[in-house]
Amino acid sequence: MESVREPILHPVAIADLRPTQITVGMREVEVMRQEWRSKGVDKASDFLGRNMIPVILGPKDRHYVIDHHHLTRALHEEKVENVLVTVVANLTRLEPDSFWFVLDNHSWLHPFDDHGKRRGYKDIPPSVADLIDDPFRSLAGALRRVGGYAKETMPFSEFLWADFLRRRMKRKDIERDFEAAVDQALSLARSEEADYLPGWCGPSAP
Repeated sequence: MESVREPILHPVAIADLRPTQITVGMREVEVMRQEWRSKGVDKASDFLGRNMIPVILGPKDRHYVIDHHHLTRALHEEKVENVLVTVVANLTRLEPDSFWFVLDNHSWLHPFDDHGKRRGYKDIPPSVADLIDDPFRSLAGALRRVGGYAKETMPFSEFLWADFLRRRMKRKDIERDFEAAVDQALSLARSEEADYLPGWCGPSAP
């Protein structure tokens, strides 16, 4: 299996990119949209060059996004048509069933819905435009920005935090008062209940 990250210098249409997860946090997408707008025309190309989208080449030569789903969705919402990608692995020779199995076992896949329930591979949307909102993913992102936990390279670490919060908070409370929900999440993040999560920044043991 080819595993060298190989930049593709010609642009790939965002509309042709395939997600490997079901949800995003739409508040997180909005944060990235605002960041993109702040770049201005002069810095846009440089930003895209420094933020290439990592993909797996799959059956029918399709590009499957394995990170930066929020950025990709934000760029789509901002009417950006093309991005540069980095090929992490070429799995074009695999049959679809084998392809999804390999992605799953490499932690290149997160087939969980907005209720935290695992779904079948066929439930993963065919386009970043079809990713659905998970408020707990937005809450996890906001929690990291206020210092609730440290950024980690572990795949889908924010989703682990989202799942932790989902089991302790009510969705309606997040939707009613997001800032209050962040405060509650920060308190939970600093408790010993969360000490198994990546990037935990709770109190040190005496």
